[in-house]
Order: sequence, then structure tokens, then C-alpha cells
Amino acid sequence: MGACIDAQRGGEQTAPHPSAVASVSVQPTAEPTVRPTVQPTTAPTADPLLPQPLFDPTLDLRAGPVDILLELRIPSLQIAAPVLGVGITAENVMDAPQGLASDPVWQKVFWYRGGGIPGDVGTATLAGHVDDAGGRPAVFARLNELRSGDLIVVHDTRRGLDISFTVVKSEIYSAQQAADPLVLAQVYGSGPVSGQTPQPAADGLAHLTLITCAGSFVNGSYNRRLVVYATRSE
Repeated sequence: MGACIDAQRGGEQTAPHPSAVASVSVQPTAEPTVRPTVQPTTAPTADPLLPQPLFDPTLDLRAGPVDILLELRIPSLQIAAPVLGVGITAENVMDAPQGLASDPVWQKVFWYRGGGIPGDVGTATLAGHVDDAGGRPAVFARLNELRSGDLIVVHDTRRGLDISFTVVKSEIYSAQQAADPLVLAQVYGSGPVSGQTPQPAADGLAHLTLITCAGSFVNGSYNRRLVVYATRSE
């Protein structure tokens, strides 16, 4: 499962989502086969912070992306990005939509709707592109600049609620390391990785992970993955 999407650079290309043929390549953060649950995403706590539901609970995990009325804000990076709720592709990897180089999708963030809900006790995962189909900076181009203690905010546009998170650490993984089940459980939570619904975190905290590509662009894909780990602030 994963969501590191590497655009094939070089002009206005028609990108697939979910089924068109195109000259972009999808390189997931990690590539083991997952056992996705067919049940709708459920909050791991009885008293979720965000009004429910965030999307149609009957929506299949293999369906295309849907608009979620959330916005990701990272003040230190001057990011205020709309959120799409995504599922998994036919290859059992986290979806991350693409488009023409001019498509606004490159400046959007993708929440894995098979995982935890931001702010609940558990793990919520957000992915974003590092560059677009033309090689220009995308929404997470500067994610490597985040440092421990930096603020991340998930903003509910329906009622103006802010859920604040504090960066704990950042890690860069090789593609092989990112496929390790232990790393996957940190990125997505133990439930989604094992094919279950989202599970409460063992430490009782609400975790947020941000993920994008890193390293060198080799043979049509990046060879490393950057993951930022954060926990909810009081």
C-alpha cells in the first residue's frame, strides 16, 4: 500500500484516473499486496472530533476520489491545500490522482479513506505529489523542510474547526524499507495494513502521517520516500 506518485516529466501529458492509458507512471510508497477491508471507514473513537461522515459510507474503497470538506494547512510552508478522499487502485496501492501539468490535482492532498480519520485515536494518512507532470513543484515539494515541533492543521471547512498536530520526526526510506510491514504499520496504522478497519493506536494518541516522494528521479520514478510523523496537539 502506498502513495508516492512520480510523474513522467516532459510537458502536458494525459494522466490516468482511474483507468485511462497515459504516459505517467505510478510508483507507490510501498508495494506489498494489502487486504483491504470492504467495510466503510470507521472512526476508532466513540467521540470523533470531525462531524461524520466525511464521505458516503457506502462508497467502495476501490471507487475513485471524492472531495472531502477538509483543508490541510502547514503555516511554515505556506500550504493551504484542499483534500481528496482516495481509496486503492486495482494493484492494491493507495490511489493518488494525476492529471495534465496544468491540472489543480497536483496542489491537492490525498487522505486515505481506508485509514483513520484525522484527530481520532489512531493513524490518518495524507499523501501529496512532490512535483507535477512538467517537473514543477507540487503541494509537498517542500515537505522535507518540516522540523520537529512544527505545526500542521487539518481544517474542517464545514464549521471552521481546526485540529492541530505537532511534527515529531521525519524519516526517509528506500523503496525496500518502505515496503517493510513495520514501516507500513507506522504510516497507515496496523488496521489497514492487515485488512481491518482503522484501529486505535496502542499509545492512545492521534497520529497524522504525511508522505511524498524523495531522493533521485531514476528510470521514471523516485527511489526514496519521505514520511513526516505528527501527533495531535492539545
